[in-house]
Amino acid sequence: MIVINARFLTQKITGVQRYAIEICKRFPESIKEKKIILVAPKGELINKEELKFLKIEQFGNFRGHLWEQIDLVNFLNNNKNPILINFGGIGPLYYKNKITYVHDLAFKYYPETFSYIFQKGYNIFVPISVRNALKVITVSNYVKKDVENNFNVNNLEVVYCAKSNHFKNLNLKREKIILAVSSLDPRKNFNRIINAYQQLETDYKLYFVGAKSKSFSEINTNKISTNEDIIFTGYLSDNDLNELYNRASIFVYASLFEGFGIPPLEAQACGCPCIVSNKTSLPEVYLDSVEYCEPESLENIKNKLEFLIKNKERREELVKKGYKNIARFSWDKSAKKLISIISLEI
Repeated sequence: MIVINARFLTQKITGVQRYAIEICKRFPESIKEKKIILVAPKGELINKEELKFLKIEQFGNFRGHLWEQIDLVNFLNNNKNPILINFGGIGPLYYKNKITYVHDLAFKYYPETFSYIFQKGYNIFVPISVRNALKVITVSNYVKKDVENNFNVNNLEVVYCAKSNHFKNLNLKREKIILAVSSLDPRKNFNRIINAYQQLETDYKLYFVGAKSKSFSEINTNKISTNEDIIFTGYLSDNDLNELYNRASIFVYASLFEGFGIPPLEAQACGCPCIVSNKTSLPEVYLDSVEYCEPESLENIKNKLEFLIKNKERREELVKKGYKNIARFSWDKSAKKLISIISLEI
């Protein structure tokens, strides 16, 4: 038996959840004759229809982190301690027969952007979980080096993210829209994007897409602006988001810290030129396919927005480079690599 920690099926889709779903969609029913089973807490499951070909078992009485540390461990112990795949979060701390993911160490570098409980807990528990793993998977070489340096471990592999096949060019008419997509986490730098936008003389509108997580420090979207040209959509379905990517003329992703950063790939797949932060993993992922900005410089973000608004030729060039860039990443390739890693450990 191979057990997947399917707590992600109880959570709204952001980067980590999307990664887990896309990889699991490509898993066979078994690896080396060992059946794959997704184990989740009891209660409502989100997006389980996408994984209906795999067995899903709901087990235990707890939710959240307690479920992982108590109920999931009980399930594993009751089933002769099979290998566990943990796609995100902390996972069972002291369970050694596991392959666990670390998507980034933002909680270490930007503790002020997380709730006090979240960042304290992750700083204590992630190193324990990582040191008790058979193998640690990261989503970029940047994160791999970061984990090696911080936790003194060397059993790491990189399995990249990709964009969902759902996101594609619909050949819609482009509108005067600047689009930003992510969770409403202060680390995503929305305040600077807003301030930079407000300094522009433009008839472009600014759209923000994203749900606020209780793990992050408060960001008050009601207070930020009364400007009718700044629109917060909240969380959008993939269909609605795909349409908005296709209507937008510019995508901006001025994040201060990313382990990978999927949204610009989605924008590129939809033919939308991107302005992307030059920090952390992002140059590794986007190479020369985007216009880079200095995320800590309001003036630089403003200048890059102004440049792309006025420069149609550069926008068209970035669209072509974006299509080439997304071809470097594939969920099929990533799933095959993870399957090969699992095969070596069972």
